[in-house]
Amino acid sequence: MSRRHKVWLVLLAIVGELACVTLAFPQEPIPLKLEAPKAVDLSNSGKGLTAAPKKEHRFWDKENDWLLAGVAAGRTLDYFSTLNMRRRGVREIFLTNNIVDNHAAFASIEAAATGVSIGTSYLFHRYGHHKLERWTSLVHFSLATSGAVRNYCLKTVHSPHAAASL
Repeated sequence: MSRRHKVWLVLLAIVGELACVTLAFPQEPIPLKLEAPKAVDLSNSGKGLTAAPKKEHRFWDKENDWLLAGVAAGRTLDYFSTLNMRRRGVREIFLTNNIVDNHAAFASIEAAATGVSIGTSYLFHRYGHHKLERWTSLVHFSLATSGAVRNYCLKTVHSPHAAASL
């Protein structure tokens, strides 16, 4: 399979996964009006209490903190695994080798990808798509980490020139 076909296959898999996540977890619309609190009967020592309406979570809650930290850790792991892969003579498939070999540019791309993930999650949160907000970070973390693991699993390229010089 050619390199171009592999890239298209990976992109198709990512789009398919996002489509499945979107269809599998439908979003509930945000109510436009808050309901008036129901009367609470305190005479039965708590037996007649009704549940409070479910509050919308804050964007920087504990779960999002962990998910977004996971995205940043996954992108960092991807950065170092790609540099390790390039030192072993393996070619990069998504970016050009010149970009990866320029460490500052490659670090900026990885940081920008983390920022885009955080921004996308925030937009989903802002417009009430809370499951997509969480799934965006989870999918990004999974893809970045699996890419890093793949980079470490690739075999080192042994060039004939390096063996002849020994």
